[in-house]
Amino acid sequence: MTQGQVYVVTGGCGFLGSHLVRLLAEHGKNISELRVFDLHVDDRLEKLSSDKVKVRLVQGDISSLEDVRQALRGCHLVVHAASLVDVFGRVPASKITKVNVKGTENVLQVCEEEGIQYLIYTSSMEVVGPNLYGDPFYRGNEDTEYRVCHKQPYPLSKAKAEKLVLEANGRKVTGGKTLYTCALRPTGIYGEGHELMKDFYKQGAKTGGRMFRAISPSVEHGRVYVGNVAWMHVLAVRHLQERPDTLGGQHYFCYDQSPYKSYEDFNMEFLSSCGFHMVGSRPLVPYFLLYLLAFFNVFLQWLLKPLCVYAPMLNTYTLSVASTTFTVQTDKAERHFGYRPLYSWEECKGRTTAWLSSLDKEGKRQ
Repeated sequence: MTQGQVYVVTGGCGFLGSHLVRLLAEHGKNISELRVFDLHVDDRLEKLSSDKVKVRLVQGDISSLEDVRQALRGCHLVVHAASLVDVFGRVPASKITKVNVKGTENVLQVCEEEGIQYLIYTSSMEVVGPNLYGDPFYRGNEDTEYRVCHKQPYPLSKAKAEKLVLEANGRKVTGGKTLYTCALRPTGIYGEGHELMKDFYKQGAKTGGRMFRAISPSVEHGRVYVGNVAWMHVLAVRHLQERPDTLGGQHYFCYDQSPYKSYEDFNMEFLSSCGFHMVGSRPLVPYFLLYLLAFFNVFLQWLLKPLCVYAPMLNTYTLSVASTTFTVQTDKAERHFGYRPLYSWEECKGRTTAWLSSLDKEGKRQ
C-alpha cells in the first residue's frame, strides 16, 4: 500500500459523514489528503487538518457526473456515504432516485474512468427490511433468509444502489486495475446530531415531557451508535486494500452493544435524562386505529400534493417499520476485518445524553 493516499468521502458533511471524517482524520493510515464532498459544506471540518492529513472541502452535487469527476480525480479510495434519506414523503421520489441511484452510478463510472480501485458504500438495513408484511427479523445475520418487500422510494433506491456497487466488484478499471467494493448496512443510527431524535425531543417538549406509547414494548429494533458505524468504515477502509479478496463483493451489518428495544423505549434511554417520561406500559391506542390514521395521512398527502408538502411522521410505511421486530446478531465484520465497537454502550449513552441535555439547556434559555 503506497504512502500519502487521497481519500474521498461523499456526503462527508452529513450526520454519519462528519463523524467518519473526524475518525479518518484521527485514525486513518497513509492518508495525505481527505476530500469531503457534499452539496452543503461545513467549514468546521477543515479545522481537522493536521501536519499528517489535509482535509479539503469540495462542494458539488452527487447527481452531477462532472461534479463527481472533479471530486474523485486522482484519489485512491472512495467512501460513498452521500444519500438522500426520506421515509415521510418530504422529497419527491424522482429526486431520491436521482441522488441515491444516479449518484451511485456516477461514482462507479468515475472509478472506472480514473482507475480508482477501492469503493466502500454506506448502505442501510432497509435494503433488507423490515418488510411490509410484518415478518420479524430476529437476531438475523447477513445470510438469514428474509422476505424482502420494497415499495417506498428510499429503500428501493438503496437496494438498487447497493446492488450496483456489489456487482461492480471485480470490474476492470482504467490502467488494467481491478475495482474492489463492499457495502456496510447500518441499522437505526443514533447519536449526537441525529435530526430525528432532535425532532422527538422537540415534540416531547411541547407536551411537557410526556411521550405517549404507541408501539408495543415487545417489539425490538437494532440500533447502532454513529461513532461505531464510522469506526467500522475506518476499519473497512484499511482492510479492503489489505484483504480485497476477503472484503470485495461483501456486505456487512453495522452493530454494537446497544440494547434491543422498541424505538420509543430506546429513545427514552436518553430523553429521560431531560425529564421526559413515557405514558403507558402498553399502547394507548389500538393498532388498527393507528393504521387508519396512518392511512388517512397517506391519503391526505396525496390529496394535498399539488398544493403543498404534507409529510407527517406517521404513515403506513413508518408504522410498519416501527411495529416490526428487526434485530441483528452477527460477527461477520469482526471475522473479516477485526471490527469491534470503538465505544461501549455506556459511552454511547453518555455522549448522546450529553448532546440532548445541551438541547434541553438551549430550549430553557430561549
